[in-house]
Amino acid sequence: MKLKVDEKSDALYLRLDDTKIIDSEEVSPGVIIDFNDKNQVVGVEILNLSKRSQVINYHSLQYEIA
Repeated sequence: MKLKVDEKSDALYLRLDDTKIIDSEEVSPGVIIDFNDKNQVVGVEILNLSKRSQVINYHSLQYEIA
């Protein structure tokens, strides 16, 4: 799994695996889901991060395992 945050583009991309992307769908304004040939979700892109949250610290990401 890879997480890429692009401060210049104001976007976040979460890649779940390295399979080839066959199709993409914008499921909500600025939220794009990527699918492989088995119609499985392999990536999620969120655009306009600064408009979605008042405070974004691009240099301090946290993750949690539940």
